[in-house]
Amino acid sequence: MNYQEWIDKIADLAGIYSFDILPDGSFSEIYVMALNKRNSVTMAMNPNAPKFYPGIPWRAFFTDLNFENYIYNSASKNEMLYSYANAHGFWVKGFYLPLTVETGEFSDAPPVSHENARRVYCLYVGTLTPQMDANAMAQHSLEVTSAVMNISIKLHEKQDFVQSMTETVKELGKVCAAEKVALYTVDKSRGYCCFIDESGEHPDMLENLCMQMDRTPYETAAHWEEDLDDSDCLMLNDLSVIAERDPVWYKSLCEHNVKNIVLYAIRFNQNIVGFIWALNYDISKLTQIKETLEFTSFLIGAVIANHHMISRLEIMSTVDDLTKLLNRNAFNERIEQLTSGSNGSHSSMGVAYADLNGLKTVNDEGGHEAGDKLLSRASALLKLAFVDCEIYRIGGDEFVVLCPDIKEAELTDMISQLRSLADSTHDVSFAVGSSWYSGSYDINKALQTADERMYQDKDKYYAEHPEKERRGVSPVK
Repeated sequence: MNYQEWIDKIADLAGIYSFDILPDGSFSEIYVMALNKRNSVTMAMNPNAPKFYPGIPWRAFFTDLNFENYIYNSASKNEMLYSYANAHGFWVKGFYLPLTVETGEFSDAPPVSHENARRVYCLYVGTLTPQMDANAMAQHSLEVTSAVMNISIKLHEKQDFVQSMTETVKELGKVCAAEKVALYTVDKSRGYCCFIDESGEHPDMLENLCMQMDRTPYETAAHWEEDLDDSDCLMLNDLSVIAERDPVWYKSLCEHNVKNIVLYAIRFNQNIVGFIWALNYDISKLTQIKETLEFTSFLIGAVIANHHMISRLEIMSTVDDLTKLLNRNAFNERIEQLTSGSNGSHSSMGVAYADLNGLKTVNDEGGHEAGDKLLSRASALLKLAFVDCEIYRIGGDEFVVLCPDIKEAELTDMISQLRSLADSTHDVSFAVGSSWYSGSYDINKALQTADERMYQDKDKYYAEHPEKERRGVSPVK
């Protein structure tokens, strides 16, 4: 039978692959025995692709461990398999069919790797589409469908994002039967990552995990994306591939007694928004795990992307774009909370008003770009001086700092630190006023007192620097 002519009649991607089952049950590498014209074009997408010949090693073109696992499982177990994955920038639908090939059909094939080895063959037929096909996602077993349904319910059962992700991780744990399952979300626009396991969010665990590899959380995510090598996942029964691709991560996994791992990319619109990983999973459930994650990673990705969008909108409404300090909207909301007592009470409250001196002169002489740079430097000094306090930019050159549960001496030290930092610069100068209350206090009166003292300090500054043009006048006493 002329297999080349036969697969050339298939309109979609098609290829015939083979490998040897060795006497000890292990497998040889995979050989590409035939490709139809469309698949030949796809293989040529690899800029380093060699010229095809029957029996060329598959890894001469690509390294895709998931594809290889399906070829191995289909041909060695004589089972037809189906996959649907988001990989290499496409949604890839694949059918794997074991073939019975007569001896001598592929005369140019490499010799069998062992005299007692058995050569087996697999036909692969696949399609590539840029968009997800909902019907293709639905073609799974009842067991997988049930798992997907349970995960989908958990994703939308609770309003709180972390709680819904926590419940989702618990369901994923049942599917993977692993010692540890977690979600690692990635917001690329903010460079922000989040670690959630079956007991909730753990920023401390995230930091420790990454510190062991001498990487930031975002750098860790970037390395994992490289480790995937454009595939949708790594599902490894041993860690040899990770040892080759990412020795630093391999060392960390070994230190935690990890024997096997699933690392599954969560994508939305082809952009990675997170990872699912399972440590020391039940390898007998490999196919079920893969099929479940193929579907649920898409659902989880949509929820994560929506959460990131809402978070960015919330940040835009509460964070000053220039200084990255909290803005007037956030300040008003905070004062409302303190006035109504809706956010709990504090044993004490320190308030500082800081007004940036001379901003109008800088804007007039150097333009608003120079003024923006001055505001950015001023906000940096405020962050250094008032560590762990709430810093708000409430106007053009006006800042308010709220320091709940602080001692009066600590507030005084912070203000002194701000003045010292400003004195060390050539252009930043603050007028500062403060107030401190303990026990029962009126937050609005505390703000008014600090504001009045700030204007007294500003009067003193302009009396000493008459060449500086004033932005405004003192409030009526």
